[in-house]
Amino acid sequence: MAEIKNYTMNFGPQHPAAHGVLRLVLELDGEVIERIDPHIGLLHRGTEKLAEHKTFLQSVPYMDRLDYVSMMCNEHAYVMAIEKLLDVEVPIRAQYIRVMFDEITRILNHLLWLGAHALDVGAMTVFLYCFREREDLMDCYEAVSGARLHSAYYRPGGVYRDLPDSMPQYEASKFRNQKDINRLNENRQGSLLDFIEHFTNHFLGKVDEYETLLTDNRIWKQRTVGIGVVSPDRAAALGFTGPMLRGSGVAWDLRKKQPYDAYDLVDFDVPVGTNGDCYDRYLVRIEEMRQSNRIIKQCIDWLRGNPGPVITANTKVAPPSREDMKGNMEDLIHHFKLFTEGMHVPPGETYCAVEAPKGEFGIYLVSDGANKPYRLKIRAPGFAHLSAIDEMTKGHMISDLVAIIGTQDVVFGEIDR
Repeated sequence: MAEIKNYTMNFGPQHPAAHGVLRLVLELDGEVIERIDPHIGLLHRGTEKLAEHKTFLQSVPYMDRLDYVSMMCNEHAYVMAIEKLLDVEVPIRAQYIRVMFDEITRILNHLLWLGAHALDVGAMTVFLYCFREREDLMDCYEAVSGARLHSAYYRPGGVYRDLPDSMPQYEASKFRNQKDINRLNENRQGSLLDFIEHFTNHFLGKVDEYETLLTDNRIWKQRTVGIGVVSPDRAAALGFTGPMLRGSGVAWDLRKKQPYDAYDLVDFDVPVGTNGDCYDRYLVRIEEMRQSNRIIKQCIDWLRGNPGPVITANTKVAPPSREDMKGNMEDLIHHFKLFTEGMHVPPGETYCAVEAPKGEFGIYLVSDGANKPYRLKIRAPGFAHLSAIDEMTKGHMISDLVAIIGTQDVVFGEIDR
């Protein structure tokens, strides 16, 4: 008899289905996975160390570059940690704007996850559909902050500026005639809130389209039902959070359990799965998009009727208005000191977490009273999920590994940080 033994194989680090710079060393028995050893560190940028050498305000854009599809949610955790140490009151309008953009970010994240996950498993059309909707939401990011991806919009004490009264419009070019331009600008005639409201009115129909393509599709179900099953107890023990935990049937959501900003003022449901497999996690995220749409609608209604400040009036934390700065020496000094030396945060330590699209994203911040953090540590949800990949894939085939990486929704910026 020939001696049969296991062999090892590399998956990545540049594999198109690895969702980042991930190297997996697979120990295989034929095509069945016996063991997986995930190797990370190929993207390491030292974000935590960099933040200790920058002022508190200068580190806000670093947060965008962690999980680069959940930009504003990462900023939210960071500015909340600073606000907690400063004991700063955030205006209610800024809280509602943050909640609205957190949910826009959740939809952005889940659209990329759904498109990429479906593409990994072999469904091409879903990817194109998802990016069609992402484009509109990226325009919202751009309208409010000037950047389509790394927005740096949240600030300690509120947000950078109020919502704009007009949307940027397409202009005629040699590639598009006037008729096309008019059609593209149809929903851009009003304010940013009008544009977002138009999106929310149509979005649920788009989610129905994704479900028509996937939910009862027999190939999709064959690839996801019963794959990567994690029991509720095991999910909690492994440090799962977000859709990974809720997909296993644990109804844990920081927006409900530890509400922050205006989350206790809006109404929404927390979807949970029953089987803890890839299919349940898919259904949970699909329903989360519907609930996010519901929260955004409530925020739009509130923001329409309640004008007000969007950042704290404390000039030790937030810059004075341009008008005051140009006409008042005291305010000019505050502005100059804030952007050169930065704010001084009282000594202390805190941990602040938000319910990011991928799970609990936390910032542990230690201040020694200086103008930059003494220590910054990031709790990335994807790190805990990736550490469980060996357990989730044992006994599955190589093709199932691709579905499991997809269902984990990993992004390497936050895992390697």
